[in-house]
Amino acid sequence: MTQTHSSSRPSTALITGASRGLGLALARQLAQQGWRLVIDARGAPELEVARAELAQWTSVTAIAGDVTDAAHRQVLAQAVSDVGTLDLLVNNASILGPSPQPALLDYPLEVLVQVYCANVIAPLALLQVMRPYLRSGACVINITSDAGVEAYAGWGGYGSSKAALEQLSHILAAENEAWRVYWVDPGDMNTKMHQEAFPGEDISDRPLPEVSVPGLLALIQGTHPSGRYQARSLA
Repeated sequence: MTQTHSSSRPSTALITGASRGLGLALARQLAQQGWRLVIDARGAPELEVARAELAQWTSVTAIAGDVTDAAHRQVLAQAVSDVGTLDLLVNNASILGPSPQPALLDYPLEVLVQVYCANVIAPLALLQVMRPYLRSGACVINITSDAGVEAYAGWGGYGSSKAALEQLSHILAAENEAWRVYWVDPGDMNTKMHQEAFPGEDISDRPLPEVSVPGLLALIQGTHPSGRYQARSLA
């Protein structure tokens, strides 16, 4: 079913980190439903492959860059401005940090700053530049992790950044009742980042990202109140 408004204008989604993994799996489903897409990723070649695939179903604007870069965020904002309004923003892009993960007392602080910039500051910064385009009733999804609520030894950098993103999301929801703000744990997935977190281990038993997409669609298309959700419990 094509997602439209009463004016028959296709709904528009911005998804960061959409060249692979969960971002691409979600973009694929939205594209097949007729959503117009603006996507980004750090790797230009992978992003172009994703754009070419998604373009068989819908209009896609793909912009390579890093969401921690203010100039890149402005280019994304211009792309959304060219479309008009934004119905969905998915802050999916994030970084793991060192691999294997060090204990906090051994964590290089300059790298921790980078992790926080990518996983906490950039999602808020992107929301700030997209605020003029996010319509009333728009959906904002910040992808988080169980590492943001559980104390896993060796996950202090990434986990604490996701914990900060969760609290940031909670406050955003309290301050912006016109939007539906969700912070969503997709669960363990067989992705490149997850493999980086467990170097040398076989992670083939983890579900593919596609398993978590139905839960995200339930939030996007439903009327759930703002809050924290586990994607697979919604499917």
